[in-house]
Amino acid sequence: MKTTPGDLLKDYKAKRNFAKTQEPAGAEPKSGSGRGSFVVQKHDATRLHYDFRLELDGVLKSWAVTKGPSNNPGDKRLAVRVEDHPLEYGGFEGTIPEGEYGGGTVMLWDRGTWEPIGDPHEGLESGDLKFRLFGERMKGEYVLVHMKGRDTKRRSGPDRENWLLIKHRDSYARDKDTLTTRFTRSVDTGRDLKQIAAGAEAQKKSKTQPDAVWHSDAEEAEKADQKTRIIESAKKGAAPAFRPVQLATLVDSVPAGDGWAFEMKYDGYRCLAAIKGQSVRLYTRNGLDWTEQFGALVEPLQKLKLGSAVIDGEICAFDAKGRTDFTTLKNVLSGGGRLEYFAFDLLELDGKDLAKRPLIERKAALEKLLGKSARQDPVQYSSHVTGHGQKVFEALCRDGHEGVIAKRLADPYRGDRTRSWLKIKCLKRQEFVIGGWSPSTKRRGFASLLLGVWEDGKLLYRGRVGTGFSQDVMLDLDARLKTLARKTNPFEAVPRERARGVHWVKPELVAEIAYTELTGDDILRHPSFLGLREDKPSKEVKMEKARPPDSGVSITDEEGEEVAERVGVRLTSPHRVVFPDQGVTKAQLVDYYSEVVEAMLPHVGNRPLSLVRCPQGRTKHCFFQKHDTGGFPDQLLSRAIAEKDGEKKDYFHVEDLAGLVAGTQMNVLEWHIWGSRFDDVEKPDRLVFDIDPDEALDFSAITSAAIDIRDRLADLGLKSFPMVSGGKGIHVIVPLKPQAEWPAAKTFCKDFAQAMADDEPDRFTANISKARRKGRLFIDYLRNERGSTAISPWSVRSRGGAPVAVPVEWDEVPGLKSANGFSLAAAAERAKDKTWSNYFRLRQVLK
Repeated sequence: MKTTPGDLLKDYKAKRNFAKTQEPAGAEPKSGSGRGSFVVQKHDATRLHYDFRLELDGVLKSWAVTKGPSNNPGDKRLAVRVEDHPLEYGGFEGTIPEGEYGGGTVMLWDRGTWEPIGDPHEGLESGDLKFRLFGERMKGEYVLVHMKGRDTKRRSGPDRENWLLIKHRDSYARDKDTLTTRFTRSVDTGRDLKQIAAGAEAQKKSKTQPDAVWHSDAEEAEKADQKTRIIESAKKGAAPAFRPVQLATLVDSVPAGDGWAFEMKYDGYRCLAAIKGQSVRLYTRNGLDWTEQFGALVEPLQKLKLGSAVIDGEICAFDAKGRTDFTTLKNVLSGGGRLEYFAFDLLELDGKDLAKRPLIERKAALEKLLGKSARQDPVQYSSHVTGHGQKVFEALCRDGHEGVIAKRLADPYRGDRTRSWLKIKCLKRQEFVIGGWSPSTKRRGFASLLLGVWEDGKLLYRGRVGTGFSQDVMLDLDARLKTLARKTNPFEAVPRERARGVHWVKPELVAEIAYTELTGDDILRHPSFLGLREDKPSKEVKMEKARPPDSGVSITDEEGEEVAERVGVRLTSPHRVVFPDQGVTKAQLVDYYSEVVEAMLPHVGNRPLSLVRCPQGRTKHCFFQKHDTGGFPDQLLSRAIAEKDGEKKDYFHVEDLAGLVAGTQMNVLEWHIWGSRFDDVEKPDRLVFDIDPDEALDFSAITSAAIDIRDRLADLGLKSFPMVSGGKGIHVIVPLKPQAEWPAAKTFCKDFAQAMADDEPDRFTANISKARRKGRLFIDYLRNERGSTAISPWSVRSRGGAPVAVPVEWDEVPGLKSANGFSLAAAAERAKDKTWSNYFRLRQVLK
């Protein structure tokens, strides 16, 4: 039987004598559509409280909030569930006679509309009702949480349901509650409780105040009215639209040369200022409109009296030592204080797009635009130093700043992560996703947070943080974590000892963490919590690993397009990004292969190939392709080879740069080569030992293993060459005179690997099983058989960071820190050297 509003209002009607009270009796409502209404009534009864009501099923679901609503996520306000009220009650303001149920004065304190997040009936049933409010005072996301097990027992009638009303962290949240202290008058009549009780007439409302601040609240109204006028005037007109911002790539050392500009790395919020006259819009790096949050900077930007402009910069606040500090900035944004805007780029001026101009020209125009800003002005031009990057970096680190940003003076502005801008940090720090928390036995709240980063759609565990929290921050976080609780582990994997007793949460919160370094298995050492980031979505958080900086080789779209045209390959969508984290495009891959072609062709040419193709970029679906199935550019060649069953299949091969460009046009991200050439496919001219480690091992275990393999091969009279694979390990490669056939070569390699495993079983295994690999290194010999392939020297890898498989020398191996440390530009620079100088002159044979 369907429940009607009349059924739901039985308790309400039973408690009231409508001959004595002015409260509405509750007529049968008409069905509505769209958002439901909500109302908050300040009720001075036996105890002062606030009645919070949401329209649902034709009635007002109601809770009595003892201390009133809060816009501070750290406040958990007790909300006692009371009987449903009729919709007409949402307009009631007045007095209830003494002696009647709820006797006292009622004020319409807030009103508006609401929308549920998820199914509201399921939320009420489960005790987790999430919703958005569009009120005059209460705005943004809230949640009502039923404290099951803590309901108040009654001798007669149902138990009293105790809930909590909690603000979600969003753009309307504040770290200090201001709602009930700032707003003390009716949103409808402007009267306070005493005036309502006395029957005073309604007052006149300020037209400029959307939050219902009244003229009789003189001092508060004047302050709020002035701020609102500034913000509202800033929003008038058509300011230029948001455009994606350029991001810097993390590297491990400062680039040299006079072609770089060096700026301080500010510790704040990235902000794009779009200005047209008095209209100002302030956007975060992801395009969120935070004009209200950064409202203190609106008036200073208006005073610039610009026609129109789009300025890129950073919003900061200074700590007691005169340094930009993210924690200080968070405190200023929540509690008030001075904001500074450091402008460092100019993308648009008076309708003209400047993004394609060199940085040096854009900065000169920006400096002229801002004029000579006084030191005390909140909008400042961010100056730079040309050249002398290492000295700038050392000086900034010495003074306790975060680091330096290096920018190529000749490059245009690109709205993506590029290597035109590099960041070098004094202390390592970045964002991590919170996926769970461990309870504390010594203090209120949690002991530590479990942190992770996203990679290929999986949340990878990166350790725990248990320091850096103030008491207020801890209580705020504790409340927010409880609203995000989930039953299952969001991480791909967490060590068993770290997962005991953990409470899992939805991976939505982003924390900025400082740390000293990463362990060999990518776990944080000495992490410290700095604050929550509200300007970066969780799904964008990936691990930043420092790469070697570019060394004089610039990989550009323009050069790549020119190369493709020169070799006669039609390059479609040249600016399509194939490595999102680095902003590497298809055209830039072409330019890279043009830089390394002389070093790469002797290895890749005249061999059967297998290709790794990623038509939608490396983060989407990729697949191996061995055979030419048609539809490829003519420059990507193919040749028939008989399979083991005698059937002939066409295998790809390349003999020049045009072939590499044609493959790139067909979305080839990796080039894998046979160990033999077309001249004699049955006899290998190279052997490969791939050192594949258990993930728990440090990279030093791989480098020492490579050296041991080298020495053991040397004892057999075979010289070998090392190559970082661009993945996890090192390849030890043995060039051969093509004399022994594949079965003999495979037997040699298997026996060699097994002998090492037999000699040191706790260190090596020749068994492919991952279970047998725990704590050990797998010596992969299986690439040494007919039809098997290995990554070609100088090939890019379809992995995060756009790493390259690069030949190195044996004297470099002990100092290597990873297998994926060469970027495109660094590999291109390396290809100019004569690495492996006598590789092709060796004529070794298997004995």
